[in-house]
Amino acid sequence: MLKKIFAIAAIALSSLTANAQFEQGKIYLNGSLTGLNLSYNGESKFNFGTQGQMGYMVADNWLLYGLVGYQHTDSSDSYSAGAGGRFYIDQNGIFLGANCKVVHSPGYTDVMPGLEVGYAYFLSRTVTIEPAIYYDQSFKDHSKYSTIGLKVGIGVYLFND
Repeated sequence: MLKKIFAIAAIALSSLTANAQFEQGKIYLNGSLTGLNLSYNGESKFNFGTQGQMGYMVADNWLLYGLVGYQHTDSSDSYSAGAGGRFYIDQNGIFLGANCKVVHSPGYTDVMPGLEVGYAYFLSRTVTIEPAIYYDQSFKDHSKYSTIGLKVGIGVYLFND
C-alpha cells in the first residue's frame, strides 16, 4: 500500500515538474539528428542530417523558434533555414509542432512546411531528450522530396532572467 502511495506521489510530482518547464520567458536550445535511415522519401536511400533550433517560450506551453539544418543523402547535400512553433500538451511533455523552411541543394530550392509530434523527456531540470516523428511536404516535387521520418534531439530550457 505504501509503495502505491509513493508511486502516485512520484507521478504527480513528475507531471508538475514537466509542466513547470514550459513556462513563458524560457529560452530553448536544441540540436537534433535526423534521417539516420529512419526517414523515407522517393529520391534517396541513404539519409543523414543535423538540425539546430533556438527559440523562446512566448507564453506557457507555446514555443516559437528558428532553425537551421544540413542534410546529406546519397545524391546531394542540402541546407535549410526556417521558423516554427510548438505547443506542449500540459503536464506530460508531448508536443505538437509546425514549421516552414527553405531548403537549398544544388539543382533545386524548395519551400517545405512541416509537422511534428514528439515527447520532451526530462533528464534533469533543464535538459531533455526529444524524439519526434516529422513530416515535411515538398512544394517542388511531392513524390521525390516530401519526407516522413524520426529525429532525436537534445533540448535545453533556460530561464531568461
